[in-house]
Amino acid sequence: MPNEVGTSGYRHPHYAQSLAEFGRPRLLRGSGGWILEREIPGTKARDAMGCYPLFCCRDWSALEDDLAQIKSELVSLVLVTDPFGDYSEALLGRTFPDLAVRFKEHFVSDLRRDTNSFVTRHHQYYARKAVEKVAVERCADPASMLNEWSALYDHLVARHGLAGIKTFSRASFAQQLNVPGMVMLRATHEGETVGAQLFYLQDGVMFSHLAASSGRGYELMAAYALAWQALKFFAGDADWIDWGAGAGLGTQGSEGLTRFKRGWSSAIRQVYLCGRIFDPVKYDELAQHKRSDITSYFPAYREGELS
Repeated sequence: MPNEVGTSGYRHPHYAQSLAEFGRPRLLRGSGGWILEREIPGTKARDAMGCYPLFCCRDWSALEDDLAQIKSELVSLVLVTDPFGDYSEALLGRTFPDLAVRFKEHFVSDLRRDTNSFVTRHHQYYARKAVEKVAVERCADPASMLNEWSALYDHLVARHGLAGIKTFSRASFAQQLNVPGMVMLRATHEGETVGAQLFYLQDGVMFSHLAASSGRGYELMAAYALAWQALKFFAGDADWIDWGAGAGLGTQGSEGLTRFKRGWSSAIRQVYLCGRIFDPVKYDELAQHKRSDITSYFPAYREGELS
């Protein structure tokens, strides 16, 4: 699989390959981004999505030419943009004439600032209580933690009823833990792993990829200890931490998760939901078979796929 010197995290080909269960990875050579080509159920046609959770690329200005070359090979493409990507709303509008809308707000921390100046008193209080009982370390070899991480994530999937691409698989995690830029923080209590958080270091940003705790970890507020220590550990490695957005499909996510992420942040960054139709005739045909009224879901023929 092609690689670019210096790529890491979501831009690395191995990350795209870790999602191959959900589509065939395809490199957009001009921009350096990856998409996943998917079969459209019940047809011989294919469409594509950006790698979950974010589409990242080297050169956003080259993306329009990349997509123009696809022509009608695919029916459509949908993706969520990198909050630190070098693009404007105007550029996204030209590149994605069918859909380019504000989607979610990501909570971010500027590691060049004093954390006490922006972390809320509430979060500081509970973080300090958590670190009295929970020790946090940076794992030297994340791949060696596959079993423990998988067990924690299985607990998260069951607790929140996750489905689809968000569940990932053990095979997917085996690849993700080896992607260049992977950083794992592990939380322990009396020698037992009670929580962990995965990050990808990419272009000066620590992207919070996933976090999970055991039942005991929730009781001990391991998530507070992990986030608090992340702010300290990463200050010399990156300029920013991207904590991500709230849960859900729109701008209004899970209230508790949103409050938790906002409490660590010094700013917000916008991400966009973008879509492009390559084959309008086929798109309309598929959409008409799928629905009887107008929908804002994109692509319309996949409405309900995440429910």
